[in-house]
Amino acid sequence: MLSEKMTQALNEQLTFELFSGHLYLSMAAFCASKDLDGFANFFIIQEQEERFHAMKFFHYVNEKGGDVKIYALEQPETEFAGIEEIFTKSLHHERIVTSRINDLMTLAREENDYATQDFLQWFVREQVEEESTLDSLLKKLQLIKGEGQGLLMLDEKLAARQFTAPAVEE
Repeated sequence: MLSEKMTQALNEQLTFELFSGHLYLSMAAFCASKDLDGFANFFIIQEQEERFHAMKFFHYVNEKGGDVKIYALEQPETEFAGIEEIFTKSLHHERIVTSRINDLMTLAREENDYATQDFLQWFVREQVEEESTLDSLLKKLQLIKGEGQGLLMLDEKLAARQFTAPAVEE
């Protein structure tokens, strides 16, 4: 059984994962409006991953006998100066997610909630991958100065990305 404090914290993270999805969908819309369909595809897949993450929290809270609650979502940002800014903001956002996951892990440790620690370990690993991917793409964008042939080549590469639900048990 989850404590009330842990249940609320997990529900808040579930809601934040949904917000993350909305943010990425907003970024996809910006990219699509600039005819950068590969970048739009990248962020659409990011949205699908965030929804998957939210559902992991949903199922976990439910399995542990907690009451799942979805809180109101903030309005995501919709105006961006360009593609490089989007990736800078995406990386910053994922660092916030990492901090939130770390805070959840700290709470689970304080409560000696070993099951939740085990559950959260998947997210700890996932965040390493998320930050690494965005950092790498941001560095590539900075290298090509977010324009020209390099931008089009990167856009083409990202168009091939497909959503594959991450492995739940590793």
